[in-house]
Amino acid sequence: MKKTNVLLSVGLSLSLMLGAAPAFAAPLSTAAATQIAQQQLQLLDKGKWADKTHAAVQKMIDQYGVKSPNYKADKKPYAVFDWDNTSIMHDTQEALLIYQINHLIFKLTPEEFAKVLVMNVPKGPFADKYKTVDGKAITMENVSADIISDYKYLYENYKGLKGKKSLEEVTKSDQFIDFRTKMYFLYEAINGSHGSDVGYPWVLYFLTNMSVDEVHELAERSNDYGLGDSIRKINYTSPKKLSGKAGVISVTYTSGLRLSPEVASMMNTFRSNGIDVYVVSASMKEVVEVFASNPKYGYNIPKENVIGMELEKDAKSVMQPVYKKNWYKTVYGGKTEVIKAEIAKKHGGNGPLFIGGDSNGDYEMMTQFPDTKLVLILNLLKEGNIGKVSKQAVDEMNRPNPKYVLQGRDENTGMWIPTESTILVGKTKAELLPNK
Repeated sequence: MKKTNVLLSVGLSLSLMLGAAPAFAAPLSTAAATQIAQQQLQLLDKGKWADKTHAAVQKMIDQYGVKSPNYKADKKPYAVFDWDNTSIMHDTQEALLIYQINHLIFKLTPEEFAKVLVMNVPKGPFADKYKTVDGKAITMENVSADIISDYKYLYENYKGLKGKKSLEEVTKSDQFIDFRTKMYFLYEAINGSHGSDVGYPWVLYFLTNMSVDEVHELAERSNDYGLGDSIRKINYTSPKKLSGKAGVISVTYTSGLRLSPEVASMMNTFRSNGIDVYVVSASMKEVVEVFASNPKYGYNIPKENVIGMELEKDAKSVMQPVYKKNWYKTVYGGKTEVIKAEIAKKHGGNGPLFIGGDSNGDYEMMTQFPDTKLVLILNLLKEGNIGKVSKQAVDEMNRPNPKYVLQGRDENTGMWIPTESTILVGKTKAELLPNK
């Protein structure tokens, strides 16, 4: 420290002897300071971006961020991100349901559980692909009866509910194995047979009787568990001795959650360049905002900028088994509606500058705003409407100003890869579009 002071003193003395003013004595003009500040604006980190996709996003930032002569601070441009499988790998709400099931974290009596289980789900058989292991049709009535019977046993026996047995003991029972398998199956079958209007709110109802703080705590535990879990396909088959009314059922799901550092970096870069960031998710607001706003995950999004599905709450902020009255179903066209109603009005009525998504549930918001200059598609090799815009992104790959761009990922690791193509779980070869 002393040596540094001596050198500084000598340097300053020499400057004065030579008649030169110290460098810090001449203040910068406002224009010069602004120019330097703009030059120091955060650039988009290269990370594992596909080259052309990275270039398109950086070009958009340069053209519409604070560097732009047309930038208006009172009508700031903004970006909207989907959350599940876009901002992270996999689905935070689905992971939470699985965590609830595996750890039996419910605040529901058997009677309450029975009501929630069938709430707003049509009776009758599920779509053709949802059958027993011996090829028989499965109805909502039969599988729900089996699950309700299993839950009664678990409720009476697990010490975390009303019983005396440990989680380790009770999860070895046939009733738990049957419960877990058929609950996983029911989640898939409801969404696959009746769509998101039924399936997405349905999964929220299992958080009934929990306070907002309890949901936040549970979501964080589930997130951390999923981030530490390996990515692998897991298969469960219900016990033959408890075939019940539905029969023997088998179900497979892919485990694990992963952060996307490139997305977190992009969000932070947008903000540093004067572009606001929002999340519009088909998952529950209170679940997503834990991931999006907790500093340890790195996304740094204010809770008020997270929009998602919501349940009614009582005066003590306890979740009720009723979808929030007059609130949007934040998927498909509901995403467009909520952006117009809740976000655009804060930005002079303008639509989003940028949209990031991965699925058919994001298609409407990707295509319905004339103000949107760039759409980033996380390439999960999906068909349907998202497949159409993915094909358009491929067609535009060599254009100087594409509207749609693709980004690839290795689904085996959850990490981005520097190409527009994606490697699916269990595969080693990257694909640009789904093979038909």
